[in-house]
Amino acid sequence: MLLDFPRAWVEFDNPDDDSERFRCDLTWLTSSWTCIFGAGCQGIYAGRPDDGCCTLGAHFADKADEKRVRTIVKLLTPAEWQLHAVGSRRGGWVDVDDDGARKTAVHDGACVFLNRPGFAGGEGCALHGWALRNGRHPLETKPDVCWQLPVRRLYREVERSDQTSYTEVTITEYDRRGWGAGGHDLDWYCSGNTEAHVGKEPVYLSSAPELTELMGQPAYDVLAGHCAAFLAARQPLTLHPADPGARRIS
Repeated sequence: MLLDFPRAWVEFDNPDDDSERFRCDLTWLTSSWTCIFGAGCQGIYAGRPDDGCCTLGAHFADKADEKRVRTIVKLLTPAEWQLHAVGSRRGGWVDVDDDGARKTAVHDGACVFLNRPGFAGGEGCALHGWALRNGRHPLETKPDVCWQLPVRRLYREVERSDQTSYTEVTITEYDRRGWGAGGHDLDWYCSGNTEAHVGKEPVYLSSAPELTELMGQPAYDVLAGHCAAFLAARQPLTLHPADPGARRIS
């Protein structure tokens, strides 16, 4: 799928901070994307469909992000985390990349927190599984990049012609370019593939907890109103190309 196509956007001031203005991608947020890990996901690398997007491990956003994950790591048991013996060793679950950035370690070709098929405690992210079993949302237990994907938040300083300025906060699709130059080498990626646009709810509803965490409740409420109005009136030109409705348009 082409990465550049017509999109509809909405802009509005942050109700909690008059120095910020949100710029939100209505085309993405009203699309029918949903995570299909274990239900047709092909994985980002050919031949490793069971990894999903966990092949490379996850970079931590900051020290607070890593500290939050560390708190959950201490609670994981061998029955919940297949690679507990590996990850529990000193430095076993944290690695440093070539640029000095800290990330989750990779073991046998995928993130150390990824429970492989056949594990009695359940396959998939051990941190995610722990959250679901303990009445927590995965955004409380996983690295920031993991629970945000494939929603992307970007910041930009904008200067008006009257020399005043504001911070533009963009909420949009984390397409394969979000991975950097290497994103073009991914063999498969969910946000732009029709197989993953099968959600029963649009993204702004299915990812409401994540969007609320990224924007704040008042801003999310404003966004939800715009998304609902857009869904009621949107035109074929602004449908996400991977959505079923777009595929019916000749």
